[in-house]
Amino acid sequence: MLVAMPRQDAILTPSQLNTLARDLLEGSFPNVLVEGEIGNLARPASGHLYFTLKDARAQVRCALFKPKSQWLTFTPREGTKVVARGRLTLYEARGEYQMVLDTMEEAGEGALRRAYEALKAKLADEGLFDAARKRPLPALPRRIAVLTSPSGAVIRDIVSVLRRRFPLVEVELLPVPVQGDTAAAHIRQRLEQADRCGRYDVLVLARGGGSLEDLWAFNDEALARAIAACQTPVVSAVGHETDFSLSDYAADLRAPTPSAAAELLVPDAAALLTRLHALHRQLHTQQANAQRQRMQRLDRAFLRLQPHQPQARLAALNDRAKRAQQRLQQVIQQHLQGLRYQLQGYATRPQTLMAQRLQHDTLHLRGLARSLHAISPLATVARGYSILQRESGSVVRTSSDVHIGETLTARISDGQLRVQLIEKLPDAP
Repeated sequence: MLVAMPRQDAILTPSQLNTLARDLLEGSFPNVLVEGEIGNLARPASGHLYFTLKDARAQVRCALFKPKSQWLTFTPREGTKVVARGRLTLYEARGEYQMVLDTMEEAGEGALRRAYEALKAKLADEGLFDAARKRPLPALPRRIAVLTSPSGAVIRDIVSVLRRRFPLVEVELLPVPVQGDTAAAHIRQRLEQADRCGRYDVLVLARGGGSLEDLWAFNDEALARAIAACQTPVVSAVGHETDFSLSDYAADLRAPTPSAAAELLVPDAAALLTRLHALHRQLHTQQANAQRQRMQRLDRAFLRLQPHQPQARLAALNDRAKRAQQRLQQVIQQHLQGLRYQLQGYATRPQTLMAQRLQHDTLHLRGLARSLHAISPLATVARGYSILQRESGSVVRTSSDVHIGETLTARISDGQLRVQLIEKLPDAP
């Protein structure tokens, strides 16, 4: 940009001079980057920010107007070292030059943040952070390895929570540096060793809060790839709830804080015991109900089988025989009564004819009685025969119904006998 300079002998007013100086500054320094420390910070109600950027020997006035001041990713404070981008201009009313800013970020952290975002995008494109490749955590881990500093409060907090919630779990500290240039390599080496040994159910990377620079060891690309390659599930608990590192994305589970990681890893023993008691009561109730149902089914089956038992069948046959005998006696009595009536009518007949007729009828009735008695199963048993039954209650009708060595029940006239089949003989010729 060319600025028209006045002639050497021209007389300028202060306003004219400041305008020329402003045009010269804005044309010569349209976009500059300045790194310095914030001083004399002012935040008026308008939302603008006014401060100076200084180093050990000089300072420059700066202004960051609203709404650009609302885009900051950090809160400016006195003494904060920042990198500011803007243009030089001159405030004509006072004749003071200043820098009007477009953006501002913390020094050092800005470059780290850009490197972090670039590496994060690269690993995400490779699928390193995909949810599909993450391993499930065990419901009840037996042994947990915590990779953290042995001198910090992190390991004490984790152990305290684990002991309170689930005292049965074993916790082992694997000491590693959590900050510094060599921390990432040490963490990666210890992580790979713990994974290869197969001793642990879960590996926990833990660190307290800090700045992006403090947490930079957990943004190491090699460490993120080592976490993703582990066969053992990995939990990342780095920083505070608002801090995110590449290890959080690569791990199988990200915990907002180390204490929260301990809460997530194990169940509450008291709640688990309450649940077990409830399940025990539920199981006992179900078993009692099932036993009652089985007993009811058994009773119903017994009632259905009872009419088919040999004893019941024999009792029914006895009842039938008794009723037949009673009917027979009634028939005989009725027939004899009829004969008496006939005899009374035959009183005038010869005594021989009456005797013959009486003898004939008596023989006939005896034959009927013998025939009826012959069909009674009890009569068969009384004559020296027996009824063979299998243990199932079925009656043995042929030799093919039974097997050698089988135990049978023989019903005889005065009771029952338990017999065992020794040999089958052929029918006599």
